[in-house]
Amino acid sequence: MLPPTETVRRPRSLGLSAARRSVMAQDDPVVSAQWLHEHLGMPDVKKVQRYTSSIPCVTGFGCFLVHAGREQGSMERISDGIVDRTTDLPHMLPSEEAFAAAISELDIKNQDKVIVYDGKGFFSAPRVWWMFRVFGHKKVWVLDGGLPQWQASGFNVEKASPDDDAVLKSIAANRAVKRVYNGEQTNTISFQTEFQPNLFWALEKVAQNVTAKTYQQIDARAKGRFDGVAPEPREGVRSGHIPGSVCVPFPEMFDGAPPSLLLPADELRRKFQHAGISLDRPIVVTCGSGVTACILALGLYRIGKRDVPVYDGSWTEWEGQSDSDYPKVTAPGTA
Repeated sequence: MLPPTETVRRPRSLGLSAARRSVMAQDDPVVSAQWLHEHLGMPDVKKVQRYTSSIPCVTGFGCFLVHAGREQGSMERISDGIVDRTTDLPHMLPSEEAFAAAISELDIKNQDKVIVYDGKGFFSAPRVWWMFRVFGHKKVWVLDGGLPQWQASGFNVEKASPDDDAVLKSIAANRAVKRVYNGEQTNTISFQTEFQPNLFWALEKVAQNVTAKTYQQIDARAKGRFDGVAPEPREGVRSGHIPGSVCVPFPEMFDGAPPSLLLPADELRRKFQHAGISLDRPIVVTCGSGVTACILALGLYRIGKRDVPVYDGSWTEWEGQSDSDYPKVTAPGTA
């Protein structure tokens, strides 16, 4: 069950239920809080994870809400639990087997529609959206504005208890990932993956592009970190950027007043063009550790750039390599 494909643009006003509204569509990466509220009672809408504050759960089949964020007192977020356990880099993409095992524990099937939302509005939800797409699941959307927009619209939230079925499934998903990386037996895998290499870049692919300059490199971090004059949040990591990159801080993807929504397509195009990005050329996105780069990928998807790869290791991985083999642009005196 999909709504019409057109997007309803909204003026800035207090009429949240009607004015700040977009619809769920195959050609758009987000769904509005209003649309979700109207469809929560439908038989094909179901939520599989509940956290400290969350959208009410309705039993059904076919459309799953996955809470990507982590709030005080809540469980691990999906982008921190379903990760590559063989690296010290934070929340890297897991193997196909690990992802399939975890998503199977969440009882998500290949035919299901998935809606991801975030307690912070927009932060880790686009990362989960990207993860599903990397593994071949195209029926995935992000809730526009996340939980803050849901609450600002006047819709109810509910509290979770540790013995809720959805919370137990989340724990089981994280355990399944550990079992895969430990070489242990997992439960039956019902979710099938199909890796999309065009959406994922590793270190050497970026290194090749620094020389070839085939793809435009866009960095989602704040300008100070990009320029090397503001510190990185991770100890021991210098600030700066990969040579040839352009800085488009991820908040540029949102409208101004909180809770923030993804900008309309025409405004997103202007943001990238103003930064000197040609939308007719290929693009790769990066950030500090592969999370906020996915916000840029979300914005680019809205304007028709649907094959944008994310450099998973991003600056944290690149900065940790030798300067002679992997050059960096840093502020004077920081080398």
